[in-house]
Formats: sequence, C-alpha cells, structure tokens
Amino acid sequence: MINWLKVKLQYVMPKHALSRLVGGLAAAEAGALTTGLIKVFIKQFGIDMSEAIKSDPEDYRSFNEFFTRELKPGVRTIIEGDENLAYPVDGTVSQLGDIEHDRVFQAKGHDYSLTTLLGGKPELAAPFKGGKFATIYLSPKDYHRIHMPMDGKLTDMLHVPGELFSVNPLTTENVPGLFARNERVVSIFDTPKGKMALVLVGATIVASIETKWAGNITPPAGKNVQHWTYPEGCENSVALTKGDEMGLFKLGSTIVACFEPGMIEFADQQPGDITRLGDLFATLKD
Repeated sequence: MINWLKVKLQYVMPKHALSRLVGGLAAAEAGALTTGLIKVFIKQFGIDMSEAIKSDPEDYRSFNEFFTRELKPGVRTIIEGDENLAYPVDGTVSQLGDIEHDRVFQAKGHDYSLTTLLGGKPELAAPFKGGKFATIYLSPKDYHRIHMPMDGKLTDMLHVPGELFSVNPLTTENVPGLFARNERVVSIFDTPKGKMALVLVGATIVASIETKWAGNITPPAGKNVQHWTYPEGCENSVALTKGDEMGLFKLGSTIVACFEPGMIEFADQQPGDITRLGDLFATLKD
C-alpha cells in the first residue's frame, strides 16, 4: 500500500515546480548551511570523498557544485582497446538487451517506444531498430558526470520536454513508458562502427541537464521538441573520444544507451549489477 501510494502521488504532485524549487536551493551559496547539508548527504549515502578532487565539504560553494564534483585523475581507468566500450557512468544496470522493432524493455510488464524516446523522430530511430540498449540508473551517491563509451562525432541533439517522474526502481517498475515520458536530452553520434544514442533522462528534482558542447540544456523546459544538427565540417562540430566527458546531471537520474544492430555485444552483466565508469561495457562485433 505504501509503495502504491508513493507512485500514485507522483501523478498529482507539481513535479516541475518542485524540481525548479529544489534546483534553486541546490544552486544557492549559503555558507555554513550549504556545508552542513553536504555533510549530511555524504553521511546518509556513504559517499567516498577521497575520490573527489575537492574532498573537503567546505570547499564547495553550493550543493550543485558538490553534486557534480569532479574525480581525481586516475581514480577511474578507461578500458583500453578500440574494440572495447567503456561504461559511461557509475550507476546500476536497470535493464539491457535487444530493441524489439520499436520497443525498448523497461521492467516486467512495461516497455516503451524507441521513436518516442528519441523525440518522436522516425528517421533518428530507424537505425537503432533491432539493435541493443542499456539503461543505467544513477543513484544520489553516484558520480554524476557522463562520459563517452567510445569515439564518436555528434550528429544530432534534441531536448524533449516531458514529465519529471522519479526514475528509482519502484517507479520504473510501476509507471508505464517512464523513460519516454520524462524530460530528456538525446545525443546521437556517428562512431567507427555505426550510430550510438545517449539519452540523458530527467527526473523529479533533477535541476539541470548539461552537455559539454552546449552547456545547460534544461531548464527552461519549454513545450516543444528542440532539434539541433551538427553536419560534417560545420563550425560547431563535436568529436569526442572514449572516456571524454559529454554531459552531467545536477541531481540524479538515468541514461539510456542505444546501438545499431550487429554493432556490439554486452559484457557479462545483468540487471542490478553495479557499473563503474571506464570498466568494460561491451565489445564491438567483427
């Protein structure tokens, strides 16, 4: 009954207003109050601050600065070899497997449209039908910067307005089409072996989604899908290598990675497995 109520309340609560309010508080530079909040958060979620460049909570002017903290060089090792893809984030595998035509598996009894996930653009979804997907959940304790699994050249970026349901396991199991309903930023890359999409999914109290090349994408949310293209040779072209940072969340969420058919094989992982940035994510098929 309690879990049922937690899910149902999300349908009626003012999720966008709440998220913007929390976002404003997280951006505030409130001195001792900010430091105290960070210390409580570190203790509550067991965060290993020895990994961060700035390990002292007093070094952070705002909660957002702490939440998007950078790691010390060498704390995460990016797997070598052109044939090996690296995990793009620290997190937990929610689901992974085959994209069945236009359907992506979410949880038992739930799937959603690949085309809807990618902004309702059939031409962008077409290359990924019959391919592979992986959904990785970032909990509050995780490092919240997203890095490239492999080399890629950006071809498209979209901001897709939507809901801001929580993306925790309880909600994932109970809200139909969750990741294709929530606000998200879609980045599509050409890689040496085919196309790759990285979808950064927003959630309740996620104050902002940013990309490395465009900065803050949301907020403001807007009501219409925005689509930017990056043609070969354009002055704002973006080429990233495996391990490069490509974006970040201010407060936690989920990413969905999609790959063309016949492009990759995932490593030996299962839903519920912990992911560590840079470890073996998948291998390219011959």
